[in-house]
Amino acid sequence: MVIMRDKIFSCIMAMRDKINKTLFIKRSKSPIILVQIYVNDIIFGTTNDCLCEEFVTVMQGEFEMSMMGELSFFLGLQVKRLKDDIFLSQTKYCREILKKFEMENCKEASTPMSTRCYMDVDLARTVVDQTKFIGLIGSLFYLTTNRPDIMFAVCLCARFQSNPKESHFKVGKRILKYLKGTTSVGLWYPSHSPIHLVC
Repeated sequence: MVIMRDKIFSCIMAMRDKINKTLFIKRSKSPIILVQIYVNDIIFGTTNDCLCEEFVTVMQGEFEMSMMGELSFFLGLQVKRLKDDIFLSQTKYCREILKKFEMENCKEASTPMSTRCYMDVDLARTVVDQTKFIGLIGSLFYLTTNRPDIMFAVCLCARFQSNPKESHFKVGKRILKYLKGTTSVGLWYPSHSPIHLVC
């Protein structure tokens, strides 16, 4: 992995991101190319077709690799490219979580958390399987990459991973019930939209 990162860095002479050391950015005045590496997979995107072809030529000259075409699925993330928009979702991953925690046939909830929900250490309640609870929280955290609607509820549940009780697991299940009705929700990026975050 380190050798591969270094070779890519020297091949395309790109800037390595300061936080994510597997993300490379190359700017040539206006055109830009972004290269993301995950183990032995590479995703890249560019604003210029010539940069794309140049990158492919350089990489295939250095490594034995095959092109899979336009990105549509990667690490549980589904990418749907429309004419001027991009839609990111985790529908398949969402269904896998529901199946893993035996909630695929559960009733749907309209919100990830009840408005009257209060969570505390809950010393009086029954202790639940910590491994299962941590697994649930970890699975939900991965989903928050494009589901900011569940972020607050997941983070609140995560506070109780060291000693989870029945009441905490119940809140986690409520998040799953919400996901049951919203599996196809994701992030939509229209090409003409401003970069400013609106909440």
